[in-house]
Amino acid sequence: MVSLKKEIVNNIANYILLFLIFSFIGYLWEVVIKLITTGMLVNSGTLYGPWIPIYGFGGTLVLLCLKRFKKHPIVIFIASLLICTTLEYFISYYLEITKGMRWWDYSNYLININGRVCLEGAIVFGLAGCLLIYFVEPFLTNLFSKIPFTVKLVIVTIFIFLFVIDFIYTQYHPNMGDGITYNTKA
Repeated sequence: MVSLKKEIVNNIANYILLFLIFSFIGYLWEVVIKLITTGMLVNSGTLYGPWIPIYGFGGTLVLLCLKRFKKHPIVIFIASLLICTTLEYFISYYLEITKGMRWWDYSNYLININGRVCLEGAIVFGLAGCLLIYFVEPFLTNLFSKIPFTVKLVIVTIFIFLFVIDFIYTQYHPNMGDGITYNTKA
């Protein structure tokens, strides 16, 4: 019974680490894109820390929903595209309604829906889902298995604490400004 509980806690810790790593990868992705397109070094996420949670949620959702379809890459691609694009659309809508700002705007992209999502991004999400399922998750899970259980729990606890503090702070002081948000109230 103790070993089963430990295995469950270990699996949850692994998913939390995956969420945090995907959030960090999303942060790096956005920083690099902004640097290339504007020449500015900008933290364009909703939070202040080096993480963008929508990437964490998207990647984790893809894993939780699609790992069982690993033998079907077309299903993984299309479902990842749909899951992440839907998530992006509704998070964009939620942020605009609750904060009066947009953190991204695809209105200038050829194929977009209300500037919230675009075909180019959707295709990237489909490819990223395949990359996660076939390469990233197996590699990271193998890496996590080498971390002693107690050390893993300490790491997860520290990062959850930092993430929650950042999340609470940004509920009152969102990360906004030039190169970060688009005012929808103007």
